[in-house]
Amino acid sequence: MAYATIPKEITNELIAIRKDLDYIKMHMVDADTILTPEEEIKLEESLKEYKEGKATLLEDFEKEMER
Repeated sequence: MAYATIPKEITNELIAIRKDLDYIKMHMVDADTILTPEEEIKLEESLKEYKEGKATLLEDFEKEMER
């Protein structure tokens, strides 16, 4: 079986592309973690209610929904 010789420039370029791709993967932001301004407001309100003890436990909410 014959093997093709890959020129050094192409090999170097592929290595550089791989490094760039690895960097992008490490620094890519998950779109699901970005909040809209409205979502940020709702989150802050929810955290405030939680800290004030106004939050409802999920178990209590589920029991209430069963009724």
